[in-house]
Amino acid sequence: MHYPHIDPIIISLGPLAVRWYGLAYLAAFALCWWLGTLRAARPGSGWDAQAVSDVVFYGAVGAVLGGRLGYVFFYGFDQFLKDPLWLVRIWDGGMSFHGGLLGAVTALWWFGRRTGRKFFQVSDFVAPLIPLGLGFGRLGNFANTELPGRATDSMFGMIYPCSADAIRAIDPFCTGEWEAFARHPSPLYQAFTEGLVLFALVWWVSSRPRPSGFVSGVFLVGYGTLRFLTEFFRQPDVQMGFIAFDWLTMGQLLSLPMVIIGILFIFLSKSRHSHP
Repeated sequence: MHYPHIDPIIISLGPLAVRWYGLAYLAAFALCWWLGTLRAARPGSGWDAQAVSDVVFYGAVGAVLGGRLGYVFFYGFDQFLKDPLWLVRIWDGGMSFHGGLLGAVTALWWFGRRTGRKFFQVSDFVAPLIPLGLGFGRLGNFANTELPGRATDSMFGMIYPCSADAIRAIDPFCTGEWEAFARHPSPLYQAFTEGLVLFALVWWVSSRPRPSGFVSGVFLVGYGTLRFLTEFFRQPDVQMGFIAFDWLTMGQLLSLPMVIIGILFIFLSKSRHSHP
């Protein structure tokens, strides 16, 4: 199976261009808002339409800023030192979920502080809204021919085009139209697991009252575990390679603290026996 040729630009009007990657982010934030309105409509939620709009705005700003900063400092610090303006050239690609999570957590804390809500009141409400948005982000990666997987003989493998920047970076001998072997379409794997599977899990957990912090903990454990596993199918970032043991990637390394903190949140929430 060959990778489908997808023009990353949907339409261009002079110097302005609408890209699949940007549309994926827009769809992700719109979906978060819609799911938030559904959660706010539940009896006794303590949320209204205005609060949902505000928290999605705070989270979106924090996720975008944190995602870019995280990518630059986790994955491309050497390039940043050579070209500091690369930090603001978001259209060149490069976002980190773990950086986006830190940015979003900071923004949600600030939103809670301004609205008189405790942190877990905010994070437990927002956690179920995130996974499907993550799935859209991975589809944007796929449309951009980003994050190619490792070589495979499986039936799910795709043959990537040599013209893709991500392929030229990891396979400089790819000079024809297509690579000579197939790769795992890892963005699709992660769109399915981080998107659909994680959404089903966290939404189901949040469908009934839970101790404060429990839903947030399930999200962290779920994402960290799924990301750790799917990284085995994803080609390590060329500028990083394997971090340790000839198999541990930066994505896996950054996911481990998420799992640990998530387990801690779950344990503490159960021990407190308090409900939001």
